Amino acid sequence: MTLSIPFDNSYARLPDSFYARLTPARVAAPELIAFNMPLAEELGISGTDDPLLAAIFGGNTLPEGADALAQIYAGHQFGGFSPQLGDGRALLLGEVIDRSGTRRDIQLKGSGPTPFSRRGDGRAALGPVLREYLLSEAMHALGVPTTRALAAVRTGEDVYRETILPGAVFTRVASSHIRVGTFQLFASRQQYPELQQLFEYTRDRHYPETKTPGELLAAVCQRQAALVAQWMSLGFIHGVMNTDNCTLSGETIDYGPCAFMDQYHPDTVYSSIDQHGRYAYQAQADIIVWNMAQLATAMVPLVQDQDAAVSEFTEIINAMPNLIRGEWLNRFGAKLGLAAPQPEDARLIADLLHMMQAGGSDFTNTFRALASGSARDEITDRESYDAWHARWQERIASEAAPEARMHAVNPAFIARNHRVEQMISAALEGDDSLFHHLCAVLSRPYEDQPDAEELRRPPLPSEVVQATFCGT
Repeated sequence: MTLSIPFDNSYARLPDSFYARLTPARVAAPELIAFNMPLAEELGISGTDDPLLAAIFGGNTLPEGADALAQIYAGHQFGGFSPQLGDGRALLLGEVIDRSGTRRDIQLKGSGPTPFSRRGDGRAALGPVLREYLLSEAMHALGVPTTRALAAVRTGEDVYRETILPGAVFTRVASSHIRVGTFQLFASRQQYPELQQLFEYTRDRHYPETKTPGELLAAVCQRQAALVAQWMSLGFIHGVMNTDNCTLSGETIDYGPCAFMDQYHPDTVYSSIDQHGRYAYQAQADIIVWNMAQLATAMVPLVQDQDAAVSEFTEIINAMPNLIRGEWLNRFGAKLGLAAPQPEDARLIADLLHMMQAGGSDFTNTFRALASGSARDEITDRESYDAWHARWQERIASEAAPEARMHAVNPAFIARNHRVEQMISAALEGDDSLFHHLCAVLSRPYEDQPDAEELRRPPLPSEVVQATFCGT
């Protein structure tokens, strides 16, 4: 059976100013590392036993119906505006309507240079490809809105970064790749007809229940507030929350220097390029508001009465911190077993986090241990914990099945930084077994898996990952 992808490419029907059409650059010797069969079935892809899978998802063979293009966008990067960015090493092959009726993009990453490469080679190294595959699928298993991983392919070619590294191509699936930066591009260029087309396309694709720019902005803010609160409830740090990495769909996108915290500290930073902590763990709640303010600014020209638009949009943005606090309270309340957290519960949560910070407690293991009654072992100040535990027990005394609720939201397994680095090191030596093992374990993060208990262990001092990297 020949591979069949049921493409229906709506973005390619937008004007040429939205993208550049081109084909992927060929690679020397494509070799399939991983193919996400359940996701392929969800997308309606058939013929997945095709021996040409590596050639197709390595970029050497375009599947029938594909209309490959690199999308253009702008964006704020660490607070500075870049008027033109775009897909510098990625190509949107096209879109499919999945079995649930949702339109989804299929995109190659590392498929060669584009007009937007900005002197880059357009290629991807093996390590970042495996990292994004693993992390995006782990986040999906955790229940986080995210892009997905369809395939990873070795290219048989080297790429040149600080050192010579084996190359690879990643296939990403997303609800769309429309970014805050896409709106910023047309607004900054005063291309208002294109801005209007983008608004209508985004509304129809993601928020058909909305009609006006203000309604769309409010809906995007709601999704982003929920997303960032969920990240924080899992100890996840995106690492590069630039506006070009902020999607209108509300999905997590771009797993470059991201990481899960081991020891809890609100100022934790891993990204090697985040020199001043702009995107630190705790800062994410403020940054997403800032990003949405940039979206609001870009959308003002969509409204004829711009003074009224500024007033309406300002009110929406000013309301966003309370949205985030509400989402944060619900997420962290559930981690403590609370079905309907109340505002006063924020102090109970904050006191636990303070004890964890003071003693360098492991974020994931401490919350997981609450349900089993062993959280005391994770806290250094046992006397303070005992007093807190008494307050907590009094609070959850009337809750139905709090242990089950805690087990459902406090994972046993996360993609720990040191394990990811070990996986990449092994893969660079040609051993993909740890990659596949981690993928299997992290696909069931809320289950106790005795055979994988070692993967719950925090890093030894010699294993601590001090910095994570983009890989571009």
